[in-house]
Amino acid sequence: MKIAVTATAADFDAPMDLRFGRAACFLVVDTETMSWSVVENTQNLNAAQGAGIQAGKTIVETGCTAIITGNCGPKAFRILTGAGIKIVTGAKGSARQAVEQYKAGELQESSEANVEGHWI
Repeated sequence: MKIAVTATAADFDAPMDLRFGRAACFLVVDTETMSWSVVENTQNLNAAQGAGIQAGKTIVETGCTAIITGNCGPKAFRILTGAGIKIVTGAKGSARQAVEQYKAGELQESSEANVEGHWI
């Protein structure tokens, strides 16, 4: 399975980024092999608006089936769930730890956005 994780840097052991739309980057992880690659999100870091929507479209393009992040606003939530991508919020620690928690069944899929739009 291929999933994405928001991260503060392009490193599997970097802390998770609690923001979705304005995450520093996304790590795309193969949960079978734990191999990973980086998808940059620099275009959205300082966007005046629409960061969540654009980041959502970026994740859809990766072919991931889930995203692990700290928080997800309503517009990004609609984009992701509309594409059939599971959203897991509330994970903590490094990106690697978040994936391990997900694989162990310690994290649950979110049923709604957990922050308002324009949350930073």
